[in-house]
Amino acid sequence: MARTGQAEAGELTAGSPAGRRVLACAVLGSGMAMLDGTIVTVALPRIGADLGVPLSDLQWTLNAYMLTLAGLILLGGGLGDRYGRRRVFVWGVVWFTVASLLCGVAPGGPALIGARALQGVGGALLTPGSLALIQSSFRTEERAKAVGLWSGLGGVATALGPFLGGWLVDGPGWRWIFFINVPLAAAILLLSRGVPESRDWRATGRFDVLGAALAALGLGGVTYALIGRFWPAAVGGLLVAAGFVWWERRTPRPMLPLGVFRSRLFTSTNLVTLCLYAALGGVFFLLPTQLQNGLGYDALGAGLATLPMTLLLTALSGPAGALAQRIGPRLPMALGALLGACGLLLLHRVRPGGSYLGDVLPGVVVLGLGLSLFVAPLTATVLASVTVRRAGVASGVNNAAARVAQLVAVAALPLVIGLSADQYRSSAAVDAAFGRAVWICAGLMAAGGLLTLATVPGRLPREEGEPAPTPECTPHCAVNAPPLEPGRGERDRSGPGPAA
Repeated sequence: MARTGQAEAGELTAGSPAGRRVLACAVLGSGMAMLDGTIVTVALPRIGADLGVPLSDLQWTLNAYMLTLAGLILLGGGLGDRYGRRRVFVWGVVWFTVASLLCGVAPGGPALIGARALQGVGGALLTPGSLALIQSSFRTEERAKAVGLWSGLGGVATALGPFLGGWLVDGPGWRWIFFINVPLAAAILLLSRGVPESRDWRATGRFDVLGAALAALGLGGVTYALIGRFWPAAVGGLLVAAGFVWWERRTPRPMLPLGVFRSRLFTSTNLVTLCLYAALGGVFFLLPTQLQNGLGYDALGAGLATLPMTLLLTALSGPAGALAQRIGPRLPMALGALLGACGLLLLHRVRPGGSYLGDVLPGVVVLGLGLSLFVAPLTATVLASVTVRRAGVASGVNNAAARVAQLVAVAALPLVIGLSADQYRSSAAVDAAFGRAVWICAGLMAAGGLLTLATVPGRLPREEGEPAPTPECTPHCAVNAPPLEPGRGERDRSGPGPAA
């Protein structure tokens, strides 16, 4: 292994000073990306009012980030394997920070959307890169502990996101939700000087750049059609998506190894993921606007309104995962999804003139309980549905599927519920549209629960003599995607996703 910094790669312990430095660097890096995933939604109403942009620009403000992130996240681990995990992680930090500055100074909607797309590229390097640092830096016997600490501490950023976002929007202004990344990045880059470098010296061949481009263009075409209501773009997007599938079958080093979908359990679990996270993406796109424009909350109040859900997910996702290991994943997953659907229906009570304790909190709590039940079993089922050496790939695909689901939900839901142009500034229009949206999202969540009952077995499949797969990223409190899990294969191929 190459020596860079103060310790040799693969020899650190979680309790050593060098190990704590690597943990802090990785947690801050992934936390910066996770923070951005929750902080922007709270600011959307204020961004729209300040820049005077239509609803479509706000949709693209979220979707431009998710589009590049979902399209490129499967390549993140491969880049680190080839060029050095620490190096690619630092690239991601710098890229993300420069893009954040461009977001903060954006004079209008198009500039902000372009900068957000660039931010997603940085996020695609940061998120798997931070996990790859943990996997490659710590001793084998310390690795699971380090990954668990990375997951749990990174969740703090998710919990802080709505609070910090609301405080910044109400205080110095929405642009500071992007400027806040600058001091965070400075701390990360300082810590990264003591992080050991590592790479997979066997990683060879070309990267699947064409596959990544086709995936992003296909998703972009469909998204553009839904937001802009320009249907020829949907046809083009679907044709490009078909080209992506053809190319992934043909290329010897695919970004997305289609062989994983030969497992019916893997395929069905990802369909469940699409249902669940489309529901979450749709409701959390509109809820801050309903709270601010409809109920008169300030941005801080809207951010704090959903905090109980994050706290419940943080406290209960670990025990829910342990329960699923004892009784099997089907019941916790299905019950969690159906409970989440009930929580979404309770959010129908969030109307102008309503109270937080009587109308907002019940739905948030029930939804949080549902999320707590299904996230860990969902991850365990994904890992159990493929061979051990493909666990990292499976987790990366599942994480990307959740982001694609939200991308499509944010694009399609305003069209379906009849909210367009400047109507998001009208409390009456938002209230009527939000009421329709929670029914649709609850239906998607319930469909995920029913699909779980029909396709997920009572006990996870496993090789004889092998223990049931246990997710290492517990607890997990991010509501925008299931956790990225490390690979369970060879030691030096530890990044999530294929070393394409």
